[in-house]
Amino acid sequence: MTFKQMELINKFTDVCKSLGVPDHECFATVDLYEQQNMNQVITCLAALMRKFGLGPKEATKNEREFTEEQMKAGQTVIGLQMGTNRGASQAGMSFGKARHIVD
Repeated sequence: MTFKQMELINKFTDVCKSLGVPDHECFATVDLYEQQNMNQVITCLAALMRKFGLGPKEATKNEREFTEEQMKAGQTVIGLQMGTNRGASQAGMSFGKARHIVD
């Protein structure tokens, strides 16, 4: 009985792949049979639902073409992810007491 159940699970994953579910979204037979990786099983079911239009749509390719001038202009911009150095001074900072060294 065990072998038959595992064979049916394997056939299910083969059908998923034939319907267009990517390999990285399919699960291994032991993931379901031994309940080792149920997250991957749910990912596979969600991908299968997307193929039938039930759930969020798959993303479409959004290819962009930039001119050489636009690429050079983008190199001069400092992104906010890198932060800024405006107001970066230590004026007015005082942590604790001043150090008193006595000779």
